[in-house]
Amino acid sequence: MKYIVVLGDGMADEPLEELGGKTPLEYANTPKMDELSKMSEIGLINTIPQGMKPGSDTANLSVLGYDPKLYYTGRSPLEALSIGVDMKETDIAIRCNIVTISDDNKPYEEKTIIDHSSSEISTKDAAVLLEAVKEELANHEFSYYLGTSYRHLLIWDKGEVVELTPPHDVLGQVIGQYLPQDKALSAMMKKSYEILSKHPINIARKEKGLNPANSIWFWGAGTRPALSSFQEKNHKKGAMISAVDLLKGIAVGASMLNIEVEGANGTLETNYEGKALAAVDALTKQDYDFVYIHVEAPDEMGHQGSIERKVKAIEYLDQRVIKNVVDGLDAKKVDYRMIVLPDHPTPICVRTHTSDPVPYMLYDSTNIQNHTWNYNEAEAKKSGNYIENGHKTIDYLFSK
Repeated sequence: MKYIVVLGDGMADEPLEELGGKTPLEYANTPKMDELSKMSEIGLINTIPQGMKPGSDTANLSVLGYDPKLYYTGRSPLEALSIGVDMKETDIAIRCNIVTISDDNKPYEEKTIIDHSSSEISTKDAAVLLEAVKEELANHEFSYYLGTSYRHLLIWDKGEVVELTPPHDVLGQVIGQYLPQDKALSAMMKKSYEILSKHPINIARKEKGLNPANSIWFWGAGTRPALSSFQEKNHKKGAMISAVDLLKGIAVGASMLNIEVEGANGTLETNYEGKALAAVDALTKQDYDFVYIHVEAPDEMGHQGSIERKVKAIEYLDQRVIKNVVDGLDAKKVDYRMIVLPDHPTPICVRTHTSDPVPYMLYDSTNIQNHTWNYNEAEAKKSGNYIENGHKTIDYLFSK
């Protein structure tokens, strides 16, 4: 038996008037999920422990079977693992986004945050901009590391875990009240605007109609993580397929294989087919028992507030990932159990994460069921199936 998680990051949502009272998941054209749902169990999972923030960090740890209350030490330390930073016990890791703030004559504190991803800036352009920041701001205390797209890392030597606000939580708001209380961190963010706002790359971006990547933004501070081995914990040989450093870092911490897929970039235009084919290959040719396929696009579209693009991301997940995984495994005559779910909702109406339970669909190729339901938030709730503790999801997947 083989096992798969297909995770559409932030896929769950709220009913939208623009979609006739349907959620993007209900509205999207998803023939493969519609077909599978008739043969599957559907229900709700609570992925966010009570009292914890609804981040992709806590939620994905939960889905992978790591209780965030026991294992979570912050988001950025997990990304540090992916980047290859060997953190000392005294190091603090902090996410360093390159964001877009309003390009006006107001003081920095009175500017507005426009875009947490700077129009999903390429890693190539971000590398040049981060290097400009490093040249002026890096020192023996603060070290900058390149990540992917807009997502980068700051290591603070002998620092402290300070309260910092995720940029995607305050889109459209004046930034003053959300700046770090720590004077050094706040000063670096302010200085970064002076460095980046007139950079040639940003002048060119504005000419192309793209958002300028004109400020760094710190958030997600934490200490060095200590995850146990996924294989030792579950007696399954596992692999991760993701374009984002957070998921890759979780895999490193859990001693799972990270499978690199060319063209996988965490955007709407990622290499969906490549991820699906890599998963089938790992399960059928490389003797892996479990593959976790993470697709970032629905979450990014939720943060952007784009209904059309979020619907498209869900349709791509259905037609270009799930269909290819199912067709590939069926062609190989492999027995498998596959669970499809989001990690958390990212509703268009708020453009950030919420803690509501998420819908899941569990398909077992050896136990075909007969239902009339479709996979979406409303019908998952009606099913009455509910997994209260998200970190037990993986045990449920492996339970047969």
